[in-house]
Amino acid sequence: MSAVRVESGVRGGIAPASRRLAGILLILIPAVAFGGASLLSMIVGESAGYLDNAVRQDLWRAGHAHAGVLLILALVLLRYVDEARLSGFWLWLARHGVPVAAILMPAGFFLSVVSPEATEPSALIALVPIGGLFLVGGVLALGIGLLRNAGPVADEGLAARQV
Repeated sequence: MSAVRVESGVRGGIAPASRRLAGILLILIPAVAFGGASLLSMIVGESAGYLDNAVRQDLWRAGHAHAGVLLILALVLLRYVDEARLSGFWLWLARHGVPVAAILMPAGFFLSVVSPEATEPSALIALVPIGGLFLVGGVLALGIGLLRNAGPVADEGLAARQV
Protein backbone atom coordinates (compact mmCIF):
# COMPACT_ATOMS: atom_id res chain seq x y z
CA MET A 1 0.00 0.00 0.00
CA SER A 2 1.27 3.45 -0.82
CA ALA A 3 0.47 6.65 1.01
CA VAL A 4 -1.52 8.89 -1.33
CA ARG A 5 -2.66 12.42 -0.57
CA VAL A 6 -6.45 12.40 -0.63
CA GLU A 7 -8.40 15.53 -1.53
CA SER A 8 -11.88 16.11 -0.21
CA GLY A 9 -14.42 14.41 -2.46
CA VAL A 10 -11.98 12.04 -4.19
CA ARG A 11 -13.83 9.16 -5.84
CA GLY A 12 -12.12 6.43 -7.79
CA GLY A 13 -8.68 7.94 -7.20
CA ILE A 14 -9.43 11.24 -8.96
CA ALA A 15 -10.31 14.57 -7.35
CA PRO A 16 -13.39 16.51 -8.48
CA ALA A 17 -11.22 19.24 -10.05
CA SER A 18 -9.35 16.64 -12.12
CA ARG A 19 -12.59 14.87 -13.10
CA ARG A 20 -14.17 18.15 -14.19
CA LEU A 21 -11.12 19.11 -16.27
CA ALA A 22 -11.04 15.63 -17.85
CA GLY A 23 -14.69 16.06 -18.84
CA ILE A 24 -13.95 19.40 -20.47
CA LEU A 25 -10.97 17.96 -22.35
CA LEU A 26 -13.04 15.02 -23.60
CA ILE A 27 -15.66 17.44 -24.91
CA LEU A 28 -12.92 19.34 -26.80
CA ILE A 29 -11.65 16.26 -28.66
CA PRO A 30 -14.49 16.39 -31.25
CA ALA A 31 -13.43 19.99 -32.00
CA VAL A 32 -9.98 18.67 -32.93
CA ALA A 33 -11.61 16.02 -35.12
CA PHE A 34 -13.73 18.72 -36.78
CA GLY A 35 -10.54 20.73 -37.37
CA GLY A 36 -8.97 17.71 -39.04
CA ALA A 37 -12.03 17.28 -41.24
CA SER A 38 -11.84 20.97 -42.15
CA LEU A 39 -8.18 20.65 -43.14
CA LEU A 40 -9.02 17.57 -45.20
CA SER A 41 -11.86 19.39 -46.96
CA MET A 42 -9.47 22.23 -47.85
CA ILE A 43 -7.04 19.73 -49.35
CA VAL A 44 -9.66 17.70 -51.23
CA GLY A 45 -11.53 20.82 -52.33
CA GLU A 46 -8.27 22.44 -53.44
CA SER A 47 -9.13 25.48 -51.37
CA ALA A 48 -7.42 28.71 -52.38
CA GLY A 49 -5.42 30.25 -49.56
CA TYR A 50 -4.51 26.87 -48.14
CA LEU A 51 -2.94 24.68 -50.79
CA ASP A 52 -1.17 27.63 -52.40
CA ASN A 53 0.28 28.84 -49.07
CA ALA A 54 3.02 26.55 -47.73
CA VAL A 55 3.46 28.58 -44.51
CA ARG A 56 -0.23 28.32 -43.72
CA GLN A 57 -0.28 24.58 -44.48
CA ASP A 58 2.69 23.89 -42.22
CA LEU A 59 1.44 25.98 -39.30
CA TRP A 60 -2.14 24.72 -39.48
CA ARG A 61 -0.90 21.13 -39.69
CA ALA A 62 1.30 21.77 -36.64
CA GLY A 63 -1.62 23.39 -34.80
CA HIS A 64 -3.91 20.45 -35.46
CA ALA A 65 -1.27 17.90 -34.44
CA HIS A 66 -0.35 19.77 -31.25
CA ALA A 67 -4.01 20.13 -30.27
CA GLY A 68 -4.68 16.41 -30.53
CA VAL A 69 -1.48 15.19 -28.93
CA LEU A 70 -1.58 17.68 -26.06
CA LEU A 71 -5.23 16.95 -25.25
CA ILE A 72 -4.49 13.23 -25.01
CA LEU A 73 -1.34 13.90 -22.95
CA ALA A 74 -3.38 16.12 -20.61
CA LEU A 75 -5.95 13.35 -20.11
CA VAL A 76 -3.24 10.81 -19.34
CA LEU A 77 -1.49 13.12 -16.88
CA LEU A 78 -4.73 13.90 -15.04
CA ARG A 79 -4.85 10.29 -13.84
CA TYR A 80 -1.58 10.91 -11.95
CA VAL A 81 -2.08 14.46 -10.61
CA ASP A 82 -3.95 13.37 -7.52
CA GLU A 83 -1.23 10.87 -6.61
CA ALA A 84 1.49 13.53 -6.62
CA ARG A 85 2.68 15.23 -3.45
CA LEU A 86 1.86 18.78 -4.52
CA SER A 87 -0.19 21.69 -3.25
CA GLY A 88 -1.00 25.29 -4.12
CA PHE A 89 0.57 26.69 -7.27
CA TRP A 90 2.48 23.46 -8.03
CA LEU A 91 -0.69 21.38 -7.93
CA TRP A 92 -2.42 23.93 -10.18
CA LEU A 93 0.50 23.83 -12.64
CA ALA A 94 0.60 20.01 -12.67
CA ARG A 95 -3.16 19.82 -13.27
CA HIS A 96 -3.57 22.73 -15.71
CA GLY A 97 -0.17 23.22 -17.37
CA VAL A 98 -0.63 20.78 -20.25
CA PRO A 99 -4.29 21.73 -20.87
CA VAL A 100 -3.26 25.41 -21.07
CA ALA A 101 -0.49 24.42 -23.50
CA ALA A 102 -3.09 22.49 -25.53
CA ILE A 103 -4.94 25.79 -26.01
CA LEU A 104 -2.09 28.27 -26.41
CA MET A 105 0.17 26.32 -28.76
CA PRO A 106 -2.43 25.43 -31.42
CA ALA A 107 -3.93 28.93 -31.11
CA GLY A 108 -0.51 30.40 -31.89
CA PHE A 109 -0.09 28.17 -34.93
CA PHE A 110 -3.58 28.87 -36.30
CA LEU A 111 -3.99 32.55 -35.46
CA SER A 112 -0.53 33.57 -36.66
CA VAL A 113 -1.57 32.87 -40.27
CA VAL A 114 -5.30 33.66 -40.29
CA SER A 115 -4.99 35.61 -43.53
CA PRO A 116 -4.79 33.39 -46.64
CA GLU A 117 -2.19 35.83 -48.00
CA ALA A 118 0.12 35.53 -44.98
CA THR A 119 3.70 34.77 -46.03
CA GLU A 120 5.05 34.65 -42.49
CA PRO A 121 3.54 34.20 -39.05
CA SER A 122 2.21 37.23 -37.18
CA ALA A 123 3.18 38.16 -33.63
CA LEU A 124 0.58 35.67 -32.37
CA ILE A 125 3.12 32.92 -33.00
CA ALA A 126 4.48 33.98 -29.59
CA LEU A 127 1.64 31.95 -28.06
CA VAL A 128 3.52 28.79 -29.07
CA PRO A 129 6.58 29.23 -26.82
CA ILE A 130 4.35 30.58 -24.02
CA GLY A 131 2.32 27.39 -24.28
CA GLY A 132 5.57 25.45 -24.34
CA LEU A 133 6.48 26.94 -20.97
CA PHE A 134 3.16 25.72 -19.54
CA LEU A 135 3.79 22.29 -21.08
CA VAL A 136 7.27 21.96 -19.59
CA GLY A 137 6.19 23.43 -16.24
CA GLY A 138 3.19 21.12 -15.94
CA VAL A 139 5.09 17.97 -16.86
CA LEU A 140 8.04 18.79 -14.58
CA ALA A 141 5.79 19.73 -11.64
CA LEU A 142 3.86 16.48 -11.96
CA GLY A 143 6.98 14.36 -12.42
CA ILE A 144 8.65 15.89 -9.37
CA GLY A 145 5.44 15.57 -7.34
CA LEU A 146 5.16 11.89 -8.22
CA LEU A 147 8.81 11.25 -7.32
CA ARG A 148 8.30 13.00 -3.98
CA ASN A 149 5.43 10.61 -3.26
CA ALA A 150 7.41 7.50 -4.26
CA GLY A 151 8.94 6.49 -0.94
CA PRO A 152 10.31 3.20 0.29
CA VAL A 153 6.79 1.75 0.41
CA ALA A 154 6.56 1.92 -3.39
CA ASP A 155 9.84 -0.01 -3.72
CA GLU A 156 8.71 -2.96 -1.53
CA GLY A 157 6.81 -4.58 -4.39
CA LEU A 158 9.89 -4.47 -6.62
CA ALA A 159 12.08 -5.95 -3.88
CA ALA A 160 9.59 -8.79 -3.32
CA ARG A 161 9.57 -9.62 -7.04
CA GLN A 162 13.38 -9.74 -7.19
CA VAL A 163 13.64 -12.40 -4.44
